[in-house]
Amino acid sequence: MNSLYNALLKAKRYVLLPFDLVLWGSAYYFAYAILHSSFSLKGYEEEFLATFFLYLICGTAVFLLFRIYNKMWQYADIVEYLYIGTACVVGNAAFVISSLLLDLPVGIRAYVLATILSTFFIFLFRFVYKMNKVIDAKYNFPTSRKKKRLLIVGGGEACAMILSELKRNPQNSFEPVCIVDDDTTKFKRTIQGVPIMGTTDDVARLCDQYSVDAILFAIANISLKEKNRIINLCAATKKEVNIIPDLYKVMTGQEVPMGTIRQVEVEDLLGREPIVLDMKPVAKYVAGRRVMVTGGGGTIGSELCRQVAKFAPQQLVIVDIYENNAYEIQQELLRSYGKALDLSVEIASIRDRDKMDVLFSRYRPEIIFHAAAHKHVPLMEPVPEEAVKNNVFGTLNLAQLADKYGVKRFVQISTDKAVNPTSVMGTTKRICEMIMQSMDQISKTEFVAVRFGNVLGSNGSVIPLFKEQIRKGGPVTVTHPDIIRYFMTIPEAVSLVLTAGSLAKGGEIFVLDMGQPVHIRDLAENLIRLSGFRPNEDIKIEYTGLRPGEKLYEELLMDEEGMKETPYEKIFIGRPIDICPDDLWRSLDEMRPLAYSNQPDKVIAELQKIVPTFTPTPNNHS
Repeated sequence: MNSLYNALLKAKRYVLLPFDLVLWGSAYYFAYAILHSSFSLKGYEEEFLATFFLYLICGTAVFLLFRIYNKMWQYADIVEYLYIGTACVVGNAAFVISSLLLDLPVGIRAYVLATILSTFFIFLFRFVYKMNKVIDAKYNFPTSRKKKRLLIVGGGEACAMILSELKRNPQNSFEPVCIVDDDTTKFKRTIQGVPIMGTTDDVARLCDQYSVDAILFAIANISLKEKNRIINLCAATKKEVNIIPDLYKVMTGQEVPMGTIRQVEVEDLLGREPIVLDMKPVAKYVAGRRVMVTGGGGTIGSELCRQVAKFAPQQLVIVDIYENNAYEIQQELLRSYGKALDLSVEIASIRDRDKMDVLFSRYRPEIIFHAAAHKHVPLMEPVPEEAVKNNVFGTLNLAQLADKYGVKRFVQISTDKAVNPTSVMGTTKRICEMIMQSMDQISKTEFVAVRFGNVLGSNGSVIPLFKEQIRKGGPVTVTHPDIIRYFMTIPEAVSLVLTAGSLAKGGEIFVLDMGQPVHIRDLAENLIRLSGFRPNEDIKIEYTGLRPGEKLYEELLMDEEGMKETPYEKIFIGRPIDICPDDLWRSLDEMRPLAYSNQPDKVIAELQKIVPTFTPTPNNHS
């Protein structure tokens, strides 16, 4: 039954073929009649019939060869019409060649005229067919579904492509009613029948004038500052503000389903202009190698696993202490790659050197991405010994095992909080960087660190907290009105990590130029506006004071490190500060018993000796 049903569906594709043949034959008839000035073809019947059936055969063969019946003509665009035009030209050329080979009478004028007429007839038929489908869809979708009246911001190529997509899918949720664009020369002109009625400053007025329900941001090439200004204007109208997540795909002509349209989120206003990295070197050094990711279930670790899997490693080993996260990324990768990816998941702690030794012996990793760490600044302040056990000695375990088992490359995930640290977490991360640079001096393994700022969407991010506070009606709590942070997206952070691995010679600390930092106060205000409220009127912002270990601003480099360029415009190397490995090992040996005997004050004192730039928060470690 299924095979019969599939055969009927396949046969349905060819419903247009008989109509095409009628038009194809009619074109040849009219061409012949026009050239002989006789629609009755009196006196030319034999000559006409001798070539007419050959003309039909050539047309049928070429149409089937070109697979024009595999296309959905109700969604046709210029590419499909060019394709069928080519088929018509080739079909007529095949007819002429066949006629010459069979010594049948055909003239060049008949060929030219038949080509023009056949192309015109079939174009016209396809256009009428498409319009009929569009009109039928427009007037026959459920009337209970009221369309949202849409104002589009931006009257450029992206707008035109979005309008085309909306028209191709009449059952979408939007009805475009007007456009705004800051190019005043476009005022009162139209794009596909939709008028440009003002600039971005007119958004509020036009929303009232046209009874707008929703706004769609459709400007692909725009600075982050200008994008924020426009979206804030749109948010002030309290209308639904939408965006297409990947406008770049629209601009490059790729199909972007209207289902990807979503409401603007505060993450769209953060970060900086996206950085596009050449991932070919990454593919070259990851492909065919055994890769281990520690902390592979976390925010950065799981994205590392996703991107590494794309480059066809020989084996991917995920190590994580938290089984729920490890399970989730395992299932996701199994769904995506199945047996094509040799995937192993191990529940283990990097603190347990013996267990990690077993794993290194079993899997013999060639590349390690070390993302496992305690990362929450306030939580680590009262328990510095726990941060040291996990971050410092866990990392030291892995580094020494990497040297023992001949790992080719070891990439440590670091943070901007390691620079002139005021927190325990940042200080332990700085020591991890020192371990990388020290191990690189004595090992054949290439040890490097990658330093970056806050990651949007990561566990413990401030944004989910703000959203929850807004949902409850406020207040939104910010620690200080002047606090600023660098932000980057998870894919960018991971791209940097992978690229650093491809560039590594050993001993480097890679740093990303993260652009301008973001005021957390502005972040809170933007999020309140995007939620349809007015900051400090509908939703209050309260300042609670800096938390233990928290700085007003973060730095990416220490003064003495300086900056060295790489082949990538936005990626730099901090010049390493001289470190004596023996001195570091001696200090760590002294700190180990203090941490494992749970003496936080003595641990803090030892951290200060190892990292002299560490300024601890007073009265927080008793």
